[in-house]
Amino acid sequence: MEKKWIYLLTVLVSFSFISDKPAYELFNEKGKKTNYKKLLKATEEADIILFGELHNNPINHWLQLELTKDVHQQINQDIVLGAEMFEADDQMIINEYLSGKYDYKTFAKEMKLWPNNKTDYQPLMDYALKYQLGFIATNIPRRYANMVYKDGFGPLNSLTDKGRQFIAPLPIAYDKDLPGYQKMVEMAGGHGGENLPKAQAIKDATMAHFILKNWKKGQTFIHYNGTYHSNNFEGISWYLNQEKGGLKIVTIAAVEQDKLDSLSAESIGIADFVICTPSTMTKTH
Repeated sequence: MEKKWIYLLTVLVSFSFISDKPAYELFNEKGKKTNYKKLLKATEEADIILFGELHNNPINHWLQLELTKDVHQQINQDIVLGAEMFEADDQMIINEYLSGKYDYKTFAKEMKLWPNNKTDYQPLMDYALKYQLGFIATNIPRRYANMVYKDGFGPLNSLTDKGRQFIAPLPIAYDKDLPGYQKMVEMAGGHGGENLPKAQAIKDATMAHFILKNWKKGQTFIHYNGTYHSNNFEGISWYLNQEKGGLKIVTIAAVEQDKLDSLSAESIGIADFVICTPSTMTKTH
């Protein structure tokens, strides 16, 4: 009888393992499977963590919050948070909210929030509120990015000094031959022309600018952005290195695949760590 129970238990455990459906797999830069513990270990020496996400992926957002908590509580208590999802001209509102001047209802009314803010980004903001951490709105105001998309960099020169405080110092460095910008033009099929990657570049440059403006040596700055803004160590990462060499930057990218047993060839090398989730993963918006 005892042998039968042992056999039955073995079968059940084996079946459970075979039928398991992982929500994500983590890969290193070389495309080899790794784990969260190694990712957390890699942040020990990081000055800046660029956490690239798929904006509507719930696993990405959950891992952002978990990594933020663990870096803060286990690695470095002196951290600063920042995000693409908040525009620089809303920084005063963020600061007032974090200082407890008003509640979320007022905050949401005053801010230019993304539709998935409450579920995906507000937990990060409220973590900053709870522990009195800085949270930086790093992105260029969309009206200025739209100016670049329409007419290139030129119109930015006509901004007042007050307007210019919300963007990277002009003129920004720009390399149209960076693979990421070239691929963007190809994917757009000609729509947006040469101004499309310029609009991306002014966002990347501005995010890098506000990251460095609000980071000091000894701190860990965790930045949340669309994965394309930091894939292949370009975008924000490229501008960070242009502005200040010698930084230790850890990049995280996000992809979706039908199967998680191995990383697709096109995703190998796009970041120090790659979060791979099933293509069937539910979306937050």
